[in-house]
Amino acid sequence: MRGASNRTRTRVERTPDGRRLVVSRRVSAPATAAWDVLVSVADWSDWGPSVSGVRGVDGRIVAGDRGEVRVAGVWVPFGIETCDDEARRWTWRVAGVPATGHRVEPVGPDRCAVAFEVPVLAGPYAAVCAVALRRIERLAKRRARG
Repeated sequence: MRGASNRTRTRVERTPDGRRLVVSRRVSAPATAAWDVLVSVADWSDWGPSVSGVRGVDGRIVAGDRGEVRVAGVWVPFGIETCDDEARRWTWRVAGVPATGHRVEPVGPDRCAVAFEVPVLAGPYAAVCAVALRRIERLAKRRARG
């Protein structure tokens, strides 16, 4: 995630889950604030364009959590596969299918890079992730200000 601009970048990368399409953006907020936005289920519908609700999990996610997410008016089961607060990376399965990975990397005291790791076959979902990244930046800036 090199470069200083806040523009969204998309490229293929090797991740812990294999080759993925990685959609990333530099965010003008501390990594802790961006991570908090990503792991707080109360924020998911604020930053996720396809998510209108979450049930079965409250607060912050942890590995092993199970619940349902509302997508296009339908409740779909999900499971949090991994959630590493130290590495700031989490992955999930939606309807039993491996879905996006989410990660945050610090790039300075008040800047970070936020990325979605999208299965290559779900490439068109990158456009949804780009919208989500702009929303995450807005929420993380607000969270950092208190």
